[in-house]
Amino acid sequence: MRFSAKSLWIVLAGLVLAEPVLAADEAGVLVVTPVEVVDEKAVFATIESVNVSAARSRLAGTVASVSVREGDSVARGQVIASIGDEKIALQMRSLDAQIAGLEAALHQAQTDLSLAEALFAGGTITRVRLDEVRTAATVANNSLRARTDERGVMAQQLVEGNVLAPAAGRVLRVPVRAGAVVMAGEEVAAIAQQDFVLRLRIPERHAHSLHVGDVVRIAGDARGDGAVRRGTIRLIYPQIEGGQVVADAIVADLGDYFVGERVRVLIDVQERTAFLIPPSYVVTRYGIDHVRLQRGTGTVEVPIQRGRPARVEGETERIEVLSGLRSGDRLVLP
Repeated sequence: MRFSAKSLWIVLAGLVLAEPVLAADEAGVLVVTPVEVVDEKAVFATIESVNVSAARSRLAGTVASVSVREGDSVARGQVIASIGDEKIALQMRSLDAQIAGLEAALHQAQTDLSLAEALFAGGTITRVRLDEVRTAATVANNSLRARTDERGVMAQQLVEGNVLAPAAGRVLRVPVRAGAVVMAGEEVAAIAQQDFVLRLRIPERHAHSLHVGDVVRIAGDARGDGAVRRGTIRLIYPQIEGGQVVADAIVADLGDYFVGERVRVLIDVQERTAFLIPPSYVVTRYGIDHVRLQRGTGTVEVPIQRGRPARVEGETERIEVLSGLRSGDRLVLP
């Protein structure tokens, strides 16, 4: 159901009034007019993150340190854990030794090449011998470059031991601790991004009453600050799960709630007509409620059945009359 901007909302312990209420005239006579109301249903919803990202290990090894815990806020790219592998350190030491030997061999090969070039210029050695010395120097240089690049790969693996936060948000869980052995691709932490929604689960009999753009209201004061919070349904999932329809609603300022916290939410489910009158027109005698109606030049009292109270925003309180009145009746103050 869609309401115009001029509609006046009345919250009625399960009712929302969507039509303007007529005021009494100067003589205090109020014409009874039916108004359209929408029944509200209370359902439970949970605060969920749209995206929960997993920070995973890029290599197998032992967790050296964990720098975050559940509830911490992290920035994108922040180091949240370090994973070490002793084999990588041993391989790097071995490569360092090989690089040192290859550097010495390259220095000797370059010295031999300089000497061979001088001797060839003097006619002491042949070109074949000069080419052999030059080839040896080239081989020594390439071997040194290969070992240096291999060490760079090992160093990069050490850097990849740092587990980075994939997105900014709040840490939901950290399933590993320092000293634990992890495999490549294993989850180290789960991070909820700071884009929370209100996820509603509604009985399937109300599935066709929901529409994208409908307004929902958080019932009660979930935070304790007294603020009334309303949201808008932005997505209705087409699949029914366990007899419930799942829908997401956007509510401003949900960042301080706990992820997964349950709150009670009121949604519109059914439209009907009702009579709402101010309680000042009702008088109770011997436990029976009466109203005074104008009949010609006189008045007459008739019994009514009182319904739920209604609170009009910015106006006096109203009550619903279940029976005893008809449209067009003229109420007179008692």
